[in-house]
Amino acid sequence: MDPNPRNFPLLSFIMSRIPSLTSKTPTNDSHQFDIEQPRAPQIVSQMPHLADPELVASMGRAISDVVQARSVLNLIGERPTHEEVDAARAKLAEVEAQLSRQLEEIVLEARPSEIEIHGWRAQQAQRERECREWAEKEKQIWRSVLQLDEMHEAYEKVLKDAEKRLVKMYEEAEDGGEGEKSVVCEEVNEEVVGILQEAYGKGVERVNLSGQQLKLLPEAFGRIPGLLLLDLSTNQISAIPDSIAGLQNLEELNLSSNLLESLPDSIGLLQKLKFLNVSGNKLTALPDPICQCRSLVELDVSFNNLSYLPTNLGYELPNLQKLMIQLNKIRSLPSSICELKSLRYLDAHFNELHGLPIAIGRLTSLEILNLSSNFSDLKELPETFGDLTNLRELDLSNNQIHALPDTFGRLDNLTKLNLEQNPLELPPMEIVNQGVQAIKTFMAKRWIDILMEEERKSSQEMQEQEQGGGWLTRSTSWLKNVSGNVVGYLGTAVGSSMAPKSPRDAYLDQQL
Repeated sequence: MDPNPRNFPLLSFIMSRIPSLTSKTPTNDSHQFDIEQPRAPQIVSQMPHLADPELVASMGRAISDVVQARSVLNLIGERPTHEEVDAARAKLAEVEAQLSRQLEEIVLEARPSEIEIHGWRAQQAQRERECREWAEKEKQIWRSVLQLDEMHEAYEKVLKDAEKRLVKMYEEAEDGGEGEKSVVCEEVNEEVVGILQEAYGKGVERVNLSGQQLKLLPEAFGRIPGLLLLDLSTNQISAIPDSIAGLQNLEELNLSSNLLESLPDSIGLLQKLKFLNVSGNKLTALPDPICQCRSLVELDVSFNNLSYLPTNLGYELPNLQKLMIQLNKIRSLPSSICELKSLRYLDAHFNELHGLPIAIGRLTSLEILNLSSNFSDLKELPETFGDLTNLRELDLSNNQIHALPDTFGRLDNLTKLNLEQNPLELPPMEIVNQGVQAIKTFMAKRWIDILMEEERKSSQEMQEQEQGGGWLTRSTSWLKNVSGNVVGYLGTAVGSSMAPKSPRDAYLDQQL
């Protein structure tokens, strides 16, 4: 519930100085240290007026609303995931639909001849009340999920407002209390207007406005129907107008390194868009209509403040090959991401991932996967991980993974692997230090041993339950075949690993 120091440095510092919020049991465990927590000397060296106790005290009084909101949220629990919120909305709609059907059935049901009209109406009224009471009880569960999400959303706004207040207070302290204000004139660059007018008149297909110090975009830029590429990167744009929907033929849009806090829903109308780059902005969420850009091949949303991805992302982007979501605050991936059958490259490093969807193995086209630096959050991988048979490069460094999944040895095409900074117990470090081939061989042998042990137990149970040896004979034959395959597989693996190997595979350094 505490504000993230990366996004709210001043607020985080001031809250760390409030005794009621820092009365935690001290610990000598170095692993409990929060790598994101700003050290007081560092922020004070950057903002020296924070050494003034009166200013800090004044700032503490100015964020009383944050402290109160934090106390409430600590009692009611963590924020639900985006997928849980969408599921709650769907359940509410389902209950409403069911109630509507039930009420319709009550109204249309014919009155039995043995029941007089007033008694029948009384029965109908009673049944209607029961249906409505049932529906209300069902909806309370799902409404509570939505209300919890709304409270957390409101808390985020409280944090942003508080950070702005503190920044203003600090600036006033720097200015001696005068609080000088600079008025920024956000006029549209005339040169930009000229470029757009020329593009409109001549039917230009490519417009590059990168690094023009733009703050606003004129509505006119949406009236260039023939435009194929628009580069607006490295500016100071804080909003994209809805007129972007007019770029019906646009195939490549670069909005990276701006000040965007949101994208318009109309971006979903860009049906021919193949490459979208919105990295390096201040996005906290992606609009659901972005899933309607069904031609997308490459999507870069890295280096933002995203905490989730659209629920239906994987269902509606059949052509997506490259997805970059690194350097965000994403806690979980939507289960639909497992439906991205064309996905070849996924970079999710430096997030807050608590795990992967169980069906992650369905990404059979995936070749490069970076899950590094999810730190204390990522502790295990699902067993279906072994189904990523086309995976060539994998980075799992800087996590808390204790054991690789038993199916890991099935990653036949894996040639680059980084497991550094994990408390690995399986496979043991002496195997890890021998490189990726040794790891695959070890895990493959372990997997076969597990299968054979399961078959042995199954054979033993069946032998105790049945008379006769027909089934047992077939099982023994199966075991012999499996044993032969194991020997052949391990022989191939060992043979291919005779060449000298470096003690550890290098970091994944290839960036597409």
